Parts: sequence; C-alpha cells; structure tokens
Amino acid sequence: MKKIVSFILALSLLAVCAVSFASCSKDDENVLKMATNAAFPPYEFYEGEKIVGIDAEIAELIAKDLGMTLQIVDTEFDSIITGVTEGKYDFGMAGMTVTEDRLKSVNFSTSYAKGVQVIIVKNDSPITSIDDLSADGATYKIGVQQGTTGDIYASDTPENGGFGEDRVTSYNTGAEAVLALTTGKVDCVIIDNEPAKSYVKTYEGLKILDTEYVEEDYAICVSKDNEDLLKKINDSLKKNTENGEIQKIIDKYIKADSAK
Repeated sequence: MKKIVSFILALSLLAVCAVSFASCSKDDENVLKMATNAAFPPYEFYEGEKIVGIDAEIAELIAKDLGMTLQIVDTEFDSIITGVTEGKYDFGMAGMTVTEDRLKSVNFSTSYAKGVQVIIVKNDSPITSIDDLSADGATYKIGVQQGTTGDIYASDTPENGGFGEDRVTSYNTGAEAVLALTTGKVDCVIIDNEPAKSYVKTYEGLKILDTEYVEEDYAICVSKDNEDLLKKINDSLKKNTENGEIQKIIDKYIKADSAK
C-alpha cells in the first residue's frame, strides 16, 4: 500500500512539474527580449532601477504590436550583436548604426532615428574643429565607447577618414570616456550628439565643437535566422512612423533634454 501511495504521489509531482514547465515555457514564448547598453541618454538610460529612453519606448510599441511583453537586458554595447546571433536576445537596440561589418553577423530593420557623431573637448582645448585632429603631426588622444561607430570611424586609418588605432582609447561606456577627458587622459571624445549633450551638462568645463564628424541612421539588429521577427519589427516601425508615435517619443526626450 505504501508503495502505491508513493507511486501516486510521484505521478502527482511529475504532473505539477509538467504543468509548471509548460506554463514557464508559454511565458518565455510571450517575452520579447531586447539587449541594450543603458548608458546612452536619451536613447537608453536608468531612471531609478528602470531603463527608459527613446529606444525603450519604441521597443514597447513594437512589443505591444506583437502582443508580447518586453524585457530589456542591460549589457556591454560590444556584446549585443554576439548575444543576438547566439539567441540570448531577440533583438538589439542601442542607438546602433548599420555598418558593413555588422551586416556580416546580423540583419537590420529600417531606420527609426538619425544620429550625428560629434566631438567633446574641454572649454580651453586647442582643438577647435575636426581638422585639428587630422592636421599633419597631430597627436591628440581620442576617447570613444568601445564597439560604437565613433570607435570604428576614429580607429580607422587616415586614408579612410580615421586617425589610427594608436591615437584612440576605447572605454566600456561613453561616461567613462568623458570622465577620462575631464582627467586629462584623452584630449577629446567622439560620441553621438544626444548623449554628448547629457554628458556636457553633467561634467563642468566641457563643450561640444560646432562641427559634425559623421551622420548616421539608427536601426534594430536581429538574427539572420529570424526573418519573421525582422518583418514584424519593420511593420511596427512603419505603422508607428506613419501615425507619428515614434516622432512623439523622439521629441519628448530630445526636446526635454535640450531645454535643461
């Protein structure tokens, strides 16, 4: 009798576990996992313990259109594409620009916003324009965020419009690069315009040069094995661009940031 009771209990436990597993699997299937680097205001940054910003809100629109729950994972920028290709994340969204090198690993959505690479210097810096960085004999040290287009462009050879790897120091975040500028470890920082505005307001004695380095389009990276998700993301971006929702989000953050 004891053996029969034990057997029945075991079957009951297995049934409970099976139901729990099925429930968890269903929950996992309904989660849209986004990888970002939450140190890129106003596109993604922390407000308390929550990640907010332009990308976070646009991703919420996409998740809503797909009938899914958005989960944002904060990771190093340089590991986003690897995580997407390995299936750890459904997509990456972090003020990311389409480049030929990145296209070898992932697909990209249509563009949802534009970015501009700019140069941050100290107020008393002898660097007054991009030309000063590329002048004959120039040895100015340049700080960038690792893996970003600022890093890619600046590290390239002078023949290709860069300054050479020996003059560029990469940091895990834009904030670390700017901190290095304030302490004299680098002479300038090349970074996207909107985060640059936030950093200049945070750290005294800095300014953005009135000169643009590179203009670019931001897009969402998706695994090459997930064409279906890419199509759904593009459909959502198209819908929310046409109805003005994406522009509302961009205006909300960029206008508020400029007014501070």
